[in-house]
Amino acid sequence: MDLKHLFQTENPILGVVHLLPLPTSARWGGNLRQVMDRAEQEATALAAGGIDGIIVENFFDAPFTKSQVDPATIAAMTLIMDRLSGLVTVPLGLNVLRNDAKSAMAIAACTGAKFIRVNVLTGVMATDQGLIEGNAHELLKYRRELDAEVAILADVLVKHAHPISTPNLTAAIHDTVERGLADAVILSGWATGHAPKMDDIKDARKNAGDTPLLIGSGATWENIGNLLQIADGAIVASSLKRHGKISQPIDPLRVSQFMESAEQGIKIRQMRQKQFA
Repeated sequence: MDLKHLFQTENPILGVVHLLPLPTSARWGGNLRQVMDRAEQEATALAAGGIDGIIVENFFDAPFTKSQVDPATIAAMTLIMDRLSGLVTVPLGLNVLRNDAKSAMAIAACTGAKFIRVNVLTGVMATDQGLIEGNAHELLKYRRELDAEVAILADVLVKHAHPISTPNLTAAIHDTVERGLADAVILSGWATGHAPKMDDIKDARKNAGDTPLLIGSGATWENIGNLLQIADGAIVASSLKRHGKISQPIDPLRVSQFMESAEQGIKIRQMRQKQFA
C-alpha cells in the first residue's frame, strides 16, 4: 500500500471515532440521532486538528460478537459512514468489532471508505469473545468480487487477545504480510491505551519489509516522536479524548497538540534518512 497516495503523507496519523452503542448492543440507548451527532462532532474535531485519516469503530457495543454483527449494526454504521463522508475530506475507514471484516468491507465499498482495520486476518487468537480465526482468503475474495479499492490494515497479535497458532511476532508478521496479503500491519500493546515495546516495534519494522507498519495503541503526544522513528504511522484514540479518558469525546486541543508532536517526529525521521541516504 502506498501510504502517501492514500493519506497524502508517508507517515499518517489516524484518529478514531468511537461510536456510542448501536442498535441491538447491550447498552443501546434507543436514539440513533444522538449517536450520529456525536460521530459528526468527533470526526469534525479530528479533521480540524489536522488528522490524516479517521477510523470509525462500534467501540461501545461491547460485549462484542466474535464474528458477524447484527444487520442493524451494519445498517447504522453504513448510515454514519455516509454522513461522515459528506462532512470531512480526510480518508475514512472503519473497524467492525470484534472481527466482522466482511461487513466492514461491504460498508466501505458502498460508502466510499478507503480502508478497513481487521483485528484477526490470519491465525487464531484467544479473546474474551472466544477463539477468533482469521479468514484472509474469504475477505480478499470478497474484496475482488466487490471490485473495491479498499486497503486492509491488519493487526498482528492484536491487543486484548493471546495467540494460539503463531505466538512468535516474527512469524505472525510474515504470515499476515506474505500469506494474508495485508496492505499494512498494525502493532499494539497488550490492551487499549498501552504502547507496544520498542524492541517489538523494531522487530516488526524489520520483518514487515515494504509493508507499512502502524502503531495501534498507546501513542501519546509525549511518545509519538520516538514511535515514528521506527513505525510509519500510528492509530490514536484514548490520548485525543478529553482528559485522556476513553469514555469522553474528542478534545480538539489535544488533537492539535498530538499532531504538532507527530510533525516534529516526522521531521527528525526525515533528517536522519537524509543523513544515511
